[in-house]
Amino acid sequence: MVNTFTLIPSLIINKLAITEIVDCNKTTSRYGLILSRSEAQELVTTRSEALNNYGRIEFSGGVISKLILKFSDSPFLTKHNYAATLNELLETFYYFKNETLDEISDDELIALMKHYFDQRCRGSLELLQNRELEILARNVRYGLRNYADLEEDSADTSDEGDF
Repeated sequence: MVNTFTLIPSLIINKLAITEIVDCNKTTSRYGLILSRSEAQELVTTRSEALNNYGRIEFSGGVISKLILKFSDSPFLTKHNYAATLNELLETFYYFKNETLDEISDDELIALMKHYFDQRCRGSLELLQNRELEILARNVRYGLRNYADLEEDSADTSDEGDF
């Protein structure tokens, strides 16, 4: 009985999320990036699986749209890797929300992910996940740095050869 009750709101939330994702095409199309309804459905499925895997709950699909809009101007996204990269970024987001103990807001984490992806990782999801965000998570867990100021972080990365 309980499963039936929770299924109905989930279906409604998923349909709204798909519509919200497709609506992002109005903004992302200027970068040549467009998601189909099936790709939007795939993102919603990735979100559901990630939430389940990491024991999280979410009441709206806003994180997906925030990721889409934040990353849409990345020079490392093309129409060929767009949907797959967004799926990876979404999974990465939820994993690192847990790893940072929810000490970083959604918007802050997305901004840091974008900064690292474009600047330090030059579009490498592997470097983003296994280096930059691991360092971030470790530092947050041990209270080693305040990540509220992205401008300060940007100044620290001006040396192109520092990896």
